Amino acid sequence: MPGPRRLLGYFGAMMRHREPRYVGHNPAGAAMIVLLMALLATVGTTGWMMGLDAFWGIAWVETLHEVTANLLIGAVALHVIGAIVESVRHRENLPLAMITGYKRAAEGTDIDHAPVAR
Repeated sequence: MPGPRRLLGYFGAMMRHREPRYVGHNPAGAAMIVLLMALLATVGTTGWMMGLDAFWGIAWVETLHEVTANLLIGAVALHVIGAIVESVRHRENLPLAMITGYKRAAEGTDIDHAPVAR
């Protein structure tokens, strides 16, 4: 998970169309994965809580569930848009890479944090 400085630096490079190509998740993608997992866990937990006697009809649980569900939908849409933008910018089919598990090897200024097989 990138820190705020690294994430903001990446967004700045994106605005200048100078972001490096990552073989794995770029800092924005890594932050989005953490956000998606947190939202999904919150939606699941509050949904489960609404079925319990202790939380039945409690307004804040229902509100939190609804708000996080809507945020999750927005975050998924943003994630898809980000994958499309990165695919176009780096001339690489990211959805296909997600399915096959294969991506073009790192070259030049590309960043690859994958462990090296020995």
